[in-house]
Amino acid sequence: MNLPQRLGRVGSYGLAAGAGALMAQGLAPVSAVWVTPISLLVVAALFHHASSPRAAAMVGWLFGCGYFGFGLSWITEPFQVDATTFGWMAPFALMLMAAGLALFWGVAFWGAARLGRGNGRIFALIGGWTLMELARAYVLTGFPWAGFAQLAVIGDLALRAVPWVGPHGVALAILLTVLPLVLIRRRPLLAIGPAALVGVVTIWLPQGQPFGGHLPLTEQTVRLVQPNAPQAEKWLPEKRWSFVQRMLEYTAAEPEQAFGNRPDLVIWPETAIPTLQNYIDDFRPALVEATRGSELLYGIQREENGRYMNSAVVMNAAGEALDIYDKMHLVPFGEYMPLPQFWERFGVFGLASRAKGGYAPGTERRLLQTSAGRALALICYEGVFAQDVNAAPERPDYLVLITNDAWFGSYSGPYQHLVQAQLRAAEQGLPMVRVANTGITAVIDPYGQIRDSLALNTSGYLDARLPAPLPPTLYSGTGDWPAALVAAFLLGVSVLPRLRLKRRRTLA
Repeated sequence: MNLPQRLGRVGSYGLAAGAGALMAQGLAPVSAVWVTPISLLVVAALFHHASSPRAAAMVGWLFGCGYFGFGLSWITEPFQVDATTFGWMAPFALMLMAAGLALFWGVAFWGAARLGRGNGRIFALIGGWTLMELARAYVLTGFPWAGFAQLAVIGDLALRAVPWVGPHGVALAILLTVLPLVLIRRRPLLAIGPAALVGVVTIWLPQGQPFGGHLPLTEQTVRLVQPNAPQAEKWLPEKRWSFVQRMLEYTAAEPEQAFGNRPDLVIWPETAIPTLQNYIDDFRPALVEATRGSELLYGIQREENGRYMNSAVVMNAAGEALDIYDKMHLVPFGEYMPLPQFWERFGVFGLASRAKGGYAPGTERRLLQTSAGRALALICYEGVFAQDVNAAPERPDYLVLITNDAWFGSYSGPYQHLVQAQLRAAEQGLPMVRVANTGITAVIDPYGQIRDSLALNTSGYLDARLPAPLPPTLYSGTGDWPAALVAAFLLGVSVLPRLRLKRRRTLA
């Protein structure tokens, strides 16, 4: 008697949801290293013995509901900033988000059960699941948060692998390593072979060899400023300029003796200045005085022809705006509302938006010219998308991510966002400076390792020499195509036996 038969339908479905919730503990900050293989083995067994494609789909969907329901619990935090207005939406937002993302997994399980045959169903699931994770990263603007590469089970191995295969290649490798093990009693070679192959390739990977060792540094020094402005207080008229004054003081502070001269570049977080760039002239003298000859990169909002943008501005020592980048990948229901006319009837606008319809996206992804080199600017949510970084028109010297993680609370959101920043750096072989309003501010080297940081919910500043970039990585040139093609190949090969059987029946 197999596992679903022993447990019954209700027990099997409950176990699937519980296994998903368990796997979520592999995400930061818990980062339990043992939960992913156990959870995946449980759901693979439930899938392997599912009585029908519909039952398999329910297993996959409930597994996803458990995983995303617990892993994305931080989604409720933004609604608590103004709990009187938005608090009632929090549980519905989490349930809808978890159920919606889990649909991708449900489709993968249904398709694998419907198209695969015998032991090939497991490999159909591996290919289909990987393709659905790719779809989750792209469809309807995408939301790849809590992807497999962010799970702690692989730790530094993910940072070693993503320069070669990207986050979805890592997802494929995890599934290929674990899921076939359910076949070990009847087909031991088929079960162990993929894991052995992935293990050999992982050991061979040379990209991560210098971990913890000597890393070349550039001559440029950056100062990262973390004001620690709670979101509920950030825009209060009586408090907002006190946080700006704190940043001015940190910016003006003398560098440590080890660094000698003033920093080449000072960086403030997302929406650091509580006014529009259009009205910055009144504040410009204070910025010039504080920077004392350094360039400043700061986050601010701006308006142009009735459109509001979330922007990053580079200002020289004379107070002139040298370059501006407008955020392109906006947060649905946060920075803008899809179908805004519909939502306006109910008085619902984006949580972080300034205008009724929300922010307008920028029109050009390009590099910012700074005194520390050419930078690819990412504003908050943009650091979640590997494809956005790959979309840069030229290779930058470093990545700069400015963010306001105060929206995410203080438990899981900021830590999970930081892990994704580490992946973006490693994928490209580029250093990243990450500056967050409430933390975690960090200098990340091109291997994805954190070299220095400021703790969550603290104020302060950090001076650091900017690490040197590595040569372009394989993933920076290929993007997600290799992972997609291998996944499609696995799915196609798994489907062949069923197609041959159908053809024989047709001929007979």
